[in-house]
Amino acid sequence: MKDRQKIYFASDFHLGMPDHSSSRQREDKIVAWLDEIKNDAAEIYLLGDLYDFWFEYKKVIPKGFIRLQGKLAELSDKGIKLYIFKGNHDLWMNNYFVNELNAVIYSSPINRTFQGKTFYLAHGDGLGPGDHGFKFMKKIFLFPINQWLFRWIHPDLGARLAHFFSFKSRIVHSKNDDHFLEENEWLVQHSREILKTTEINYFVYGHRHVPAFYPLNDRSIFVNLGDWITHFTYLEFDGEKAELKTWG
Repeated sequence: MKDRQKIYFASDFHLGMPDHSSSRQREDKIVAWLDEIKNDAAEIYLLGDLYDFWFEYKKVIPKGFIRLQGKLAELSDKGIKLYIFKGNHDLWMNNYFVNELNAVIYSSPINRTFQGKTFYLAHGDGLGPGDHGFKFMKKIFLFPINQWLFRWIHPDLGARLAHFFSFKSRIVHSKNDDHFLEENEWLVQHSREILKTTEINYFVYGHRHVPAFYPLNDRSIFVNLGDWITHFTYLEFDGEKAELKTWG
C-alpha cells in the first residue's frame, strides 16, 4: 500500500481503571502508539471499551483522558479516518466524538472490504451462544428510559456506581481472560456460524482481553485484539495481510 495507507485496529484501553496513576501510564502508551502510526495510517478502528466508564450528559463528559482525545483530534485533523465501536463499558457513547473528532460510531458489527479482503468487525459483547445474564443486562442498560433516569443522577455518584458495576463484571469474567479457549470461545462459534453463509477473511473482535490469531479455515482467520492493560496488542493491515503485533 502507499504511504499512509495502512489500517490499524485496537481495543479495550479501559482508561480510568483501576486508578488514576495506572490509567495515566496506560494512556501515555496508547498516545505514543498513535503518534508512531500516524504517518502511515489511513484508517484507525477502535473496537470498544476505550474507557472503563463513559456517559455523555448534554453538557458534561467524564473528567480526564484529555491526552488520548487530543491525539485523536490531531489524527483526525491530519485526514486519518477514525471509527469507534461502543463496548460494554462505554455503550452510552453518543455524538461527542462525532462532533469533536469527526469519528464514525458503531453500535453493532459491520463488514468492511479492504484491498479485496473482507473483515467482520465487532466489539464482541453479547455475540454467540451463552452469557444470557449479560445479554439481559445489556438490554436494560440500553433501554432509553434507564439512560434518561441515569442522566439525573449527579455525575460524581453516577461514575462511582458505574465503576462499581464495572469492577464486579471484571471479577465474573476474569477467570477466562488469561487464556484462549479455541473452539470453546463463543466468538469463534459465532464466527463459524457466519462462515456458513458468508465468506470472511478476518473476524476482528475486542471484548476478550486475550490476544488470539486463530485460523478458522485456509481463507479465514479469527482475531482477538487483546487489550492495553497487560498485552498492548493491535492489528495492522498493510493491504496484503493482517498481523497481530505488540507495541513497545
